Amino acid sequence: MALERERMINTDDGLDTQASVRRANLRRALQLVFRNPGTQTRAGIARSTGLTAATASSLVAELIDTRLVVEGEQAASTGGKRATTLSIDASHHLILVLVIQPLHADIALVALDGSEVETREVSYSPAERDRLLDEAVAEVAAEFRGRLLAVGVQLPGTTDGRSVLESVQLRWQDVPLAERLEQIVDAPVLLVNDVDAEAIAEAGMDESPSGYRLFIHLGGGVGAAVTLDGELAPGPRDRAGEIGHVQVVFGEAARACRCGQRGCLESAAAMGAMLGEEFSDALDPAAIAELVARADQAQIDEGARALARAIKLIAALLDPTEVVIGGPAAQLGPRFLERVRRETEYPARGTAQVPVRYADPRVSLSAGAAQAALTATLGVRWNPQQLRAAPPS
Repeated sequence: MALERERMINTDDGLDTQASVRRANLRRALQLVFRNPGTQTRAGIARSTGLTAATASSLVAELIDTRLVVEGEQAASTGGKRATTLSIDASHHLILVLVIQPLHADIALVALDGSEVETREVSYSPAERDRLLDEAVAEVAAEFRGRLLAVGVQLPGTTDGRSVLESVQLRWQDVPLAERLEQIVDAPVLLVNDVDAEAIAEAGMDESPSGYRLFIHLGGGVGAAVTLDGELAPGPRDRAGEIGHVQVVFGEAARACRCGQRGCLESAAAMGAMLGEEFSDALDPAAIAELVARADQAQIDEGARALARAIKLIAALLDPTEVVIGGPAAQLGPRFLERVRRETEYPARGTAQVPVRYADPRVSLSAGAAQAALTATLGVRWNPQQLRAAPPS
């Protein structure tokens, strides 16, 4: 494509060179259009960046030439010549999102305006998974040749962005998945842990995220992620948020966990622990709601207490602005959420109640991995309105 990939992927602007300054200014201009599509202008970019009008126009010309930005309607008159507005060019570049689960994968093609252009699903057995995933990606790559800007792969397990370090659910360890997929598709591939992806998407719904936010996923397992000022805080070994097997229940109340220990957070607060062995991450919302209706409420309350203990410990250390509970946990309803809130109350002086809420239901499954891939490739973020856009039917 006309856009040379290394120019936009390389975000190292430490070198004081004309090329690196140009790259930084291109990202600044592009982010301003992403932030205010349909109303941003060349003059607005010049004012916001402090660049000259000629430089701003040159940047916009390059962004148009590389099919990242497109001209729109004329802006309202301010007394002089009416400026032309700028929008994101959603007609060409696409981000391929692959959400991998143990027995199926969801595939989405996301345009640069954040909308899902197309969705697909591929089912497989563990023995066929690699082959069918590769074939599905190859099919998309062939169909949209020259249009794929990046690939975001969301999966359960730890990853450094290039390899799957460990995934118990997928039975993968030290799998160089990004390299493998890059041999199929002519675009950079980024791997993202599924809980991290949810946290990224949730942070993207905030107009001006600030401080720490703790995101906790309750599903077949329990995982967490922390964002700081809207950016993921993964830790030096890419294992931040692995809280499922921290012991929070003791004595006779501690139940055996699949990891071999007793009293782990997962053994009490995972959805299966609260709803019974019938629960599976593959169940649809209606089936989960039916399990909730039949569940032992005392068991759900015990899960809420165990989760609250973990939240209190983490919140005391991080002082997060809020705690967000994601995954299928919202199906547990307001009683579970209120129980968690009550159990996290601090009677001690010098402490503050941390807000706890469910994740925003308007976030699409592909949003987090798509945002991570967009930022890694172009260095920009969508605005909340773009992430809230409903996918086409």
